[in-house]
Amino acid sequence: MPGTPVFSAQLPGTPLGTLKIWATWDGIRRLTFRSGPDLAAPGERLATEPAPAHLGTTLEKLVGYFEGTVRDFRDVPLDLGSLTTFQLQVYDHLLTIPFGHVTTYGAIAEALGVGAAGARAVGQAVGANPVAIIIPCHRVVGSDGTLHGYSGGLERKAKLLRVEGITVDGIRPSSRVHPDEPQLPLWG
Repeated sequence: MPGTPVFSAQLPGTPLGTLKIWATWDGIRRLTFRSGPDLAAPGERLATEPAPAHLGTTLEKLVGYFEGTVRDFRDVPLDLGSLTTFQLQVYDHLLTIPFGHVTTYGAIAEALGVGAAGARAVGQAVGANPVAIIIPCHRVVGSDGTLHGYSGGLERKAKLLRVEGITVDGIRPSSRVHPDEPQLPLWG
């Protein structure tokens, strides 16, 4: 049967709703925020054999992330399909942003040597990230410290930042992000 075999699994009940994770034999291919039928992308076919172990391990790590026990996914194998060299450079950089920290599109552009003018291209690559959370695109904010945008929706971006202990004022593009103001648990 032609096409790359893909496997899917769902993780219901997260603070973001149900997550759907797709994998190949080589690694995690995409993560979506939509539940529904398992549909393979063009060039793929739904596999009928048992899923590779890294799919189950990734689900466990995502549970741990939302419980606060997992802080990064750098050991998760990825199979991102065909991406541009620039997208891969951006995603590699995103993997270096620590849990509980944020950076800006412009800072990533500068780090990659494309100058501040490359911030828009960085934003496009970030917006096309096929494995949100695993490659932490939610940790990128506007140069003015605002949420700016998120392909999964600003409410989800704000929730992800809050999971990491970052204060966020709201869920609008102009909502301020305060990475230096830790969210302290209530005492009493």
